Amino acid sequence: MLEIIKNDFKIDFVKYFIPCLIFSFITVAGSLVGTFTSMNYGVDFRGGAEIQVKFGQKVSLDLLREHLSAKGFVGVMAQTMGNVEDNEYLIKVQADANQLNQVTQKIDTDLKQEFLSKGIEIRKIDIVGPKAGLQLRISGFLAMVWSILAIMIYVALRFELKFAPGVIIALVHDSCIVVGVYVVTQTPFTLQTVAAILAVIGYSVNDTVIIYDRIRENEIKYNHLSLKEQINLAINETLSRTIITSGATLLTSLGLLFFGGDAIRDFSLAMSVGIVAGTYSTIYIASPMTLFFDILEKRNKKKTTKNTTALQS
Repeated sequence: MLEIIKNDFKIDFVKYFIPCLIFSFITVAGSLVGTFTSMNYGVDFRGGAEIQVKFGQKVSLDLLREHLSAKGFVGVMAQTMGNVEDNEYLIKVQADANQLNQVTQKIDTDLKQEFLSKGIEIRKIDIVGPKAGLQLRISGFLAMVWSILAIMIYVALRFELKFAPGVIIALVHDSCIVVGVYVVTQTPFTLQTVAAILAVIGYSVNDTVIIYDRIRENEIKYNHLSLKEQINLAINETLSRTIITSGATLLTSLGLLFFGGDAIRDFSLAMSVGIVAGTYSTIYIASPMTLFFDILEKRNKKKTTKNTTALQS
């Protein structure tokens, strides 16, 4: 494998653990506050209308969005369905519970009037109520929670219990960072975003497990070194791999973000942010947290030993 960083390269990553932890705590806290106060939920989670239309001639997605936005519709989203040459689209607009029927009728009438010459055919109109949107929102967040818990169990079984908390904290961190970017940019939070966050969770844990594997190998190979030295050694030894894989994946994701079109923009934005956050958290959060919980475990053992000795005496 190409080595960008040589194996004998030595960086003390662990010493930056405290400032990175403080920075991450502030960022995650801000993301959580934004999630509950100013998140821009899409139609899937907030409620609105979904219209499936087919045209006899080619119609630009940008033209559809601009026209509907100009007519006063809120949260307009449009994407192609099937092959491009089918000229079939799915349009979503947000609406309050007491305006769903009015908005649906208005968009139906407006599309038929504006695009009559394009041979428009309204194939299906669905209404997503606020209760259904709330249920989808809860299900989406529960999917992320269960994924993280399942990964924690896997890591605890594969390695030692001291490794599991670091993974949980890192994955929660990565998910919150992605959500925080959506809050700041006011990008609609949709089902695509949830899918992207689940993909980020899988990507991030893969990166973390590779470093954990190397730490476990170093514990056997260099048992004279402290855990802090073994963690630094493991991160430095896998640094080339981390830069190459994360860099290549990030370039692909950025390419999709800037040139892939609106249909996958939300997904690629979450992936791009998640790759950066996942690489950062693997190095500066997950691995050093192992050292933190190892110290706690040793202190608890010492206290238990002292208490046992005191009782016996």
